[in-house]
Formats: sequence, C-alpha cells, structure tokens
Amino acid sequence: MRVAELTALLHLASPALPIGAFSYSQGLEASIEAQWTTNADTTRTWVEDGLLHVLARAELPLIAHQMARWHAQDAAAIAAADAQFLASREAAELGRETEQMGWSLKQLAFSLEWGDEAGRAILAALTPISQPSAYAFAAAAHGLAPDAALAGYAFAWAENQVAAAIKAVPLGQLAGQRILMAARAVIDQAVEQALRTPPDRIHTFSPMLGIFSARHEAQYSRLFRS
Repeated sequence: MRVAELTALLHLASPALPIGAFSYSQGLEASIEAQWTTNADTTRTWVEDGLLHVLARAELPLIAHQMARWHAQDAAAIAAADAQFLASREAAELGRETEQMGWSLKQLAFSLEWGDEAGRAILAALTPISQPSAYAFAAAAHGLAPDAALAGYAFAWAENQVAAAIKAVPLGQLAGQRILMAARAVIDQAVEQALRTPPDRIHTFSPMLGIFSARHEAQYSRLFRS
C-alpha cells in the first residue's frame, strides 16, 4: 500500500473524523441495560457477532459494490442501492444514525473537495444518504483498494463499539484493547465474506439488534443517541 493511500485510510477510519460516530452505540447500550453485555467476554462476543453477522452481510458488501459504482459514476445504481439500504434499517434510531453520519461525511467531502466534480454532483443529489454510501464515495475518491476500505470501516466500527463499552459496561482500557486485538482476525474474515457477497445477497437480518435499538429509543437512562 502506498503511503498516501495508507494515510487516506487512516484519515477515514480515524475517531477524530467529524461525523458523530462517538455519539452512537448501535444497540449496545440497550444490550447492556438488558444484561446481555455485562463484562469483557460478552462485549467481545457482541463486537465479533456484529462484525460477522451484521457488517459482513450488509454495510461491508454494500460499500464494496458502491465503490465500483462510484468509479463508474453510475448515478442510478448508486441511488437505488442506497435507497434499498436505508429502507432495510430495522429501527428508526438506526435509520436516523446512518442518515446523520452519511450527511456529515457528505458535507466533509464537499468541504475538502474530495473526488471530481462529476462525482460530487452525484453525491449532492443523494438526499438522504447512508453512511456506507458516503464512505464508499470517500474511499473511491481517495483511490483506496476495496479490501483496505472495508477493513478500515470495520475497524472504526469495532473501535467505536469498544469505546462505548468502556464507558457503559464499564470496561477497563486494557480489556478494551484485548477485544480490539481479537477483532483483527474477525475483521479479516468479515472483509473476505463481504467481498464474496453479490448485491442480491446483501441483507440486514439481525432481529435482536433491531429489538435492542427499538428498546433504546425509550430507554430511561442512556449515554448514546442509538
């Protein structure tokens, strides 16, 4: 990997990227409230299941296919795939989350002039836009390889989940780092699975995630927006 490509990937995967990822737990906080996630072992299971059974089946393959569509500047296919993903969100919170983060990443792309004018014109027409589609635009605009782009997205997601767990379970910093270390091999599996997934096999069938997200909307006490 070229240094410029690596630094672009680190930039996109950075927790400092101003898209609001830190304010979401994606159902984890409701899982903690229900006492499904109570310690380091159950948090590791939550993170690894999320990578293999949620991201690897939905967001990651969507990003891979959207990157190819962004390179081809196939506006109709990009819009159709994004609309289908948005419609597949299991709970209102998850829908609002991906739209907010997608909007924020879209504004950042415009402000920093990522990509070319034709690509940004297609991006401008997508309202709302999901986070995976906006991320795919950014990854394509920076010339990232699909496997690297997917790994960066997956690691950023896992890192955010661990950061949320450290606050809410709570966990110690060392326990969180052990979970991230273990996640490396799982991310590799998730990326390989995603790259083998054709568009008609993308799905978001994760019932308990939907239930926890819906419960979180009415949770009495919470730290996170979803």
